Parts: sequence; structure tokens; C-alpha cells
Amino acid sequence: MKAVVYHQHGSPADLVVEDIAPPELREGDALIDVGATSMNGFDPMMLAGSTGLKTPMPMIPCGDYAGRIAGFGPDTDPGAWKIGDRVCPHPFVFGEGMTGETRTGAACEQVRIPVANLIAVPDAVSDVQAASLPIAYGTAYRMMRTRGRVEAGETVLVLGASGGVGTGCVQLAKSVGATVIATGSSPEKLDRLRELGADHVIDSRAEDWVAQVHAISGKPRMGVGGGVDVAINYIGGETWAQSLRCLRADGRMLTCGATIGFNPPTDIRYIWTYEQRIIGSNGWMPDEQIALLDLVAKGGFEPVIDRVLPMEGLHEGMQALIDREVFGKVMVEIRSDS
Repeated sequence: MKAVVYHQHGSPADLVVEDIAPPELREGDALIDVGATSMNGFDPMMLAGSTGLKTPMPMIPCGDYAGRIAGFGPDTDPGAWKIGDRVCPHPFVFGEGMTGETRTGAACEQVRIPVANLIAVPDAVSDVQAASLPIAYGTAYRMMRTRGRVEAGETVLVLGASGGVGTGCVQLAKSVGATVIATGSSPEKLDRLRELGADHVIDSRAEDWVAQVHAISGKPRMGVGGGVDVAINYIGGETWAQSLRCLRADGRMLTCGATIGFNPPTDIRYIWTYEQRIIGSNGWMPDEQIALLDLVAKGGFEPVIDRVLPMEGLHEGMQALIDREVFGKVMVEIRSDS
């Protein structure tokens, strides 16, 4: 089968399209003909070898995907599943880890996944839409809905809002009637965030964004008010302590990662003075992925697709992620929906 692979850690120039052996199926496995797969922020880090995770070589990038069942492993009970069913599997496999991280990814024609991980794709959802959802939007859904419980009337600050998780947070916050303040790193991205529904946008490179948040929501003061109800921070680094300065009394900081630093300087005075709550959110569960697919099928959520590339163009998408020239999701179409 054809696959995009790299044989050593490096740069997008190390990505090549090769013919490799198809996956070896085990008992309990399904074989998926991949229709589309999705790139995420961890793909450039895996390619560069900067995560500390052990990478199987040759490595295939991309973690989430959608397609059709092509077969089952030996002695596998498929249950109600049958060959030809459209699926968007949950890409984390217990005992193996995440697809595209510690198990080979989905930028290829066929993928092996346990039957237990299969999730049906509604007829109204394309493979490209379905494949965009799990890692980025599933993470956003769990953080906003399940863990953060964002409600109508609240003000939500989303830092670094132009990526997959960020655009999902903006959309999900607006869908429940929240006011959104979103930060981005270019005028073009800020315009796109306005189009998504952000009520206020801030250029995080050109402005003192903390002062801008205070100008919009008020400076937090105990017993007086001011500040945002929720701050979404999966960036870390120096933004961590800055975000605490934006939260109102009893405000909530939601985090699902730390793209620029997991061990930031902080200022715990804000946490105790304003009785702030720090809420972690780790990935997403299958029922949350199903809920997202249902939202898309019913027209209640539209994943933001930056571009759709062929397998041979995956290096372009990888470089765009590295250069932060992406708004939403970079998709790779392996075969068109049929």
C-alpha cells in the first residue's frame, strides 16, 4: 500500500511517499480503507523528535482518520459491524498509545485498529469532516462542555484561537451563547476568528493582550467584579501567569496542553486571592466524539478546514503547521468518499 513515511527524525523534506506492506491484523482488529486523515500540532513535533516519545520507524504521520471497513482480523467477532461500513475510529488504543505518536499513523491507504475503537460516521458527514474531528475538536468539546461547562452569558478568553482546538473552542462557546475574546497572531487570522463568531479579537504579537482583555472585560477586583469567566490556555509558557491576571473571582482556567512550555513561571497569589479554579482536560472520550459527529450531521457544528491536500502534498501541510500559517485543520485526502 502507499503511505507517507519518514525513516528518521528531521524536517518536512524527510517525508516521502512509499509502497509499504499492509498492516498485519490481529484478533480483534478491523482493517480500514482510509478516505481522509488529519494533521495536528503534534505531527511536526513527532517528525522533529522533540516529544521524548519512542517513535516506531519507519513512521507514518497523522492521528485521526475516517474511511470504510475493509476486513477483520483472524478469529475476530465484528459484532454488528460489516465490511463497507463508514467509520471514524477513536485513535487511542490501550496498550499501544495514540495513532500517529506511539503507533503508526493514518497517512496511508489502510490502517489497523481494534474493533472496539470503531465509531460510525453519519451519512451526512464526509470523510474529510469526520477525520477533522477527533483529536482537535474532540479535545475542545471535552474541555468546553464536559469539564468546563461553559454557559450562556459567560465571557470566554481563548488564547491561540486559530488552530484546530482553538477554532473549536470559539465555535462551541458561541453555540451556547457565550461572549468570546480570541487571540491570534496575524490580521488575517483575526478576521477569520471574527467570521467564526468571536466578539472581540486581539493580536497577541502586536498588543499587550492582558491590557486589552482588561479593557474589554474589566480588571478583576475582589468584591467589585471584572475579568473573564473562563480562560482557555493550552499554550503554557509565559502566557500562564498572564492568563491568571485576566480571570474574575471564582473564574476558571481550562487547559489541555502546553504547546510552548509545560513548566511555566506562575503567580499563585491570583489563585488564592480570587479563588480561581484550574481545570485540566485530557483528550476526549468516544461518546464525545459521537456527540461531535452528530452535531456536524445536524448542522450544529462545522469544522474549520484550512486546506485539503493529496498524500504527495503532506509535506506542505507539515511546513504550514511549523510556520503557523494554518487556520483550522490541515486535511489529507487518501481517496474520495464513495
